Amino acid sequence: MCDSKIISQIGSSVISRCSECRCVFIWNNNLILSFSPEQFIQFRNFTVELDFAEHMHSFPDGQDRLVMRTPVNDVQLTFTTEQWEDFHAAMDEAIYMQEIYAMMDSNN
Repeated sequence: MCDSKIISQIGSSVISRCSECRCVFIWNNNLILSFSPEQFIQFRNFTVELDFAEHMHSFPDGQDRLVMRTPVNDVQLTFTTEQWEDFHAAMDEAIYMQEIYAMMDSNN
């Protein structure tokens, strides 16, 4: 695993970036997702298009959660409304920070 630096942390969503390989990691509770910079932007754009109400399900604990399917049928991600908002805010902040790093890298 890369030696990554945190570029965004909101709620339980932490996003880090490796300065060497530029991989972006989303850490959320017991889950780690890793992306190339391009894949991260594609993933974020995909999640922006998801309508929480359309993908919401009531869980046995009584909380409504968004269920986000993945390309692997047996793997799905779930978020409460607050977690979903934090997740998006962290990704937006991380994209902004990546743009700053790209500007800094181009000046070197």
